[in-house]
Amino acid sequence: MIALSLAEIAAVVGGQTHDIPDPSVQVTGPVVRDSREVVPGSLFAAFVGERVDGHDYARQVVEAGAVAVLAARPVGVPAIVVDDVQAALGALARHVVGRLGTTLVALTGSAGKTSTKDLIAQVLGRKAPTVFTPGSLNNEIGLPLTALSATEETRFLVLEMGARGIGHIRYLTGLTPPRIGLVLNVGSAHIGEFGGREQIAQAKGELVEALPPASEGGAAILNADDPLVKAMASRTKAKVVLFGESAEADVRAENVRLTDSGQPSFRLHTPSGASDVTMRLYGEHHVSNALAAAAVAHELGMSAEEIALALSEAGSLSRWRMEVTERPDGVTIVNDAYNANPESMRAALRALAAMGKGRRTWAVLGKMAELGDEALAEHDAVGRLAVRLNVSKLVAVGGIEASWLQLGAYNEGSWGEESVHVSDAQAAVDLLRSELRPGDVVLVKASRSVGLESVAQALVEAGTEGEVAAR
Repeated sequence: MIALSLAEIAAVVGGQTHDIPDPSVQVTGPVVRDSREVVPGSLFAAFVGERVDGHDYARQVVEAGAVAVLAARPVGVPAIVVDDVQAALGALARHVVGRLGTTLVALTGSAGKTSTKDLIAQVLGRKAPTVFTPGSLNNEIGLPLTALSATEETRFLVLEMGARGIGHIRYLTGLTPPRIGLVLNVGSAHIGEFGGREQIAQAKGELVEALPPASEGGAAILNADDPLVKAMASRTKAKVVLFGESAEADVRAENVRLTDSGQPSFRLHTPSGASDVTMRLYGEHHVSNALAAAAVAHELGMSAEEIALALSEAGSLSRWRMEVTERPDGVTIVNDAYNANPESMRAALRALAAMGKGRRTWAVLGKMAELGDEALAEHDAVGRLAVRLNVSKLVAVGGIEASWLQLGAYNEGSWGEESVHVSDAQAAVDLLRSELRPGDVVLVKASRSVGLESVAQALVEAGTEGEVAAR
């Protein structure tokens, strides 16, 4: 964060200083909410969670080097006391972003946000110092914490914005007003909370409504292949840039194919030129993510050749998102267990099919959360797709939703013994340990709440322990 005195911070957030001998002392380190992340010069934001009250760690963080605590009550150590810690954190982020004058890029969408954000960060990072959202910390707390990690050297600030209702993105753009706004897609993620795709589109489109007009450099980067996203052009005064495989897209892909290992390759076309891309990431769905990143980078002055090189060298920066591990025994584990919705589940299955050509493939799948009345139909459809893609065996893990996955597969192809429903992650691990053989490809995917990353990790460890013998 840029250096600010405790007195300045108190004025910005409307707080009162307590137990601060010298208000001119500056915060020079990061603003953090986890006591384990405190370093000398930090400001610690004390939040009250379901299990832990950050105020209880006040003395510990000061002893570790924190300059003060941003708190809701006096804590017996240097503190700035406010009525609402979250609101104060947001106000501080708004102040710092205004002071910095960096180019702020914000993105949202139902699927692919984190992967695309990571691509944008890697591409822009070749041009100038770039700060970006770590992982998927895209809410009312994570977003301001990311913004506050920017410094005077930061040229680009790339922020992922999530939403679980109307008005959420409007609030986030108020904290960190973007100049460039990217909307990836409108899918089924959280449809149970929103009530329908039209409501999701309404919420996601709040991003483009927040952009400055084209005359002030505002740019809305929209997916030409998604009608609900493309229609958002009418909701902004910013310049509209379309990306996609559609012929009308300003930034588009041609000659899309997958390599033998399942990595996408294509010809990137931009308004200023074209160049070839072969990605290190897995799955054709990354083509759309790459085009979105390319559109942002082109708008910020990068050439087609620079963008293509950066995309070809970019890797995955976030855990459990198509994370591929090749075991010594020849088994490939694809850990995509961070989250799941119908769109990302279909993309992952297609990637598995591409990666597993000529090999035996396993889809270890669990519940897709927050689908509301669409849950039964969507789980059934994913199970049926696994059959159509000739996945060798579906392992559905968990409760009622998993049974819907297995039933969809069974009804589509009468697989019988080639699909199975198991009760939990350990049962899946036990099954796979006994049946995997060298050369198999295993995809592990479900909503985060299911915890299927434990299955992927156990299978990776099994390979290093030599538990799978040649068959």
